[in-house]
Amino acid sequence: MENTIKRFDSWLEDSGPAALTIREHLVPIEGPDGVLFPPTFVDIGYNIDEFPQGGNVCLIDSVGSQANRIEPIFAKGEYASLVPQVQIRAGEKVVNLLEAGHRAGDAVVRCTELQSQVREAFLASVKGNHEPLARLAPTSIVFGAWDSRDTQAKLPRLVASTIRAYNVRKLKRSAQYIPALPYVEDGLLPEPADKAAKDAYSERGFIHVPAAGSHGGIIADGGIRRDASLHLACLRLLGDGENPLALRRYILGLALTAFTYSGSGYLRQGCHLVADPRKGREFQEVYGDGRRVDATITHAEALEYARAAAQEFGVDPGPRVVEFSTERAQKDVTGEGEGAGKKKKAAKGGKQG
Repeated sequence: MENTIKRFDSWLEDSGPAALTIREHLVPIEGPDGVLFPPTFVDIGYNIDEFPQGGNVCLIDSVGSQANRIEPIFAKGEYASLVPQVQIRAGEKVVNLLEAGHRAGDAVVRCTELQSQVREAFLASVKGNHEPLARLAPTSIVFGAWDSRDTQAKLPRLVASTIRAYNVRKLKRSAQYIPALPYVEDGLLPEPADKAAKDAYSERGFIHVPAAGSHGGIIADGGIRRDASLHLACLRLLGDGENPLALRRYILGLALTAFTYSGSGYLRQGCHLVADPRKGREFQEVYGDGRRVDATITHAEALEYARAAAQEFGVDPGPRVVEFSTERAQKDVTGEGEGAGKKKKAAKGGKQG
């Protein structure tokens, strides 16, 4: 274990690399010219940035979405012993802290007996001591968190990953819904009296419904690429009053495990990506002076290191089950709870990745 735990200590020194990077080239399962479907966003549809000199970039999976896909692995199988398993029971539903929208800063956490503990952990991190948060919610350090509704503590992402497609062509698609029976024509239903009635028939599938010109996916002429980074320079700033090296090793182990994890390439309906066999995978150490050195760590090696670092740090995986409190939630809404109302205009959005 001694050799394993010291293996990456050079990365934790100021002379070490500023970051690790992975660049993976991907293709749809249908092939390089296959059609894939990016996510759609309100008001803009596909997120495609056009450049004046020509060319464009389309977002396939955002940094937050990628984090949401990776973080839950720490609740399963061989990964579960690496982090505390905090489960919040609300009626018949149980939510793992790893699934909470804003991680340790989520409302569901504030409405439990963990409220004070989490608050003190965030305040300690502001003062440079990240050990309390690492013992409660270490993935909030790995993937970043913002306690936007209370202490305002912010933890930057140590691990970030994004998938983009380049020089894309947009497609359109059309469809026609045909009901199983001609309900109106056969007298099974009366003619709709007005537009509201016709819309109701349409919504319930009793009349023909055309759909023309909707989003039909894209073809990525310039390829698809996943770019991931692990910010070691940021990780080296993590502090712990008693044993900062053990803390940094522990967080590095989790970060490396997440960074090297290759999950399912299925992102959504119509978007299933695999490695491009024509191009290699790039894994590099990046130094402050611009040097790039090839790295070779595998996911199995990262996991072995993470286990050793977790043992040294003294992780208690639990599980620990706490109850959601409606009373705490009501006080939080009215501004009577601990730390409530610190920021009346809280940030909106999904899980911070």
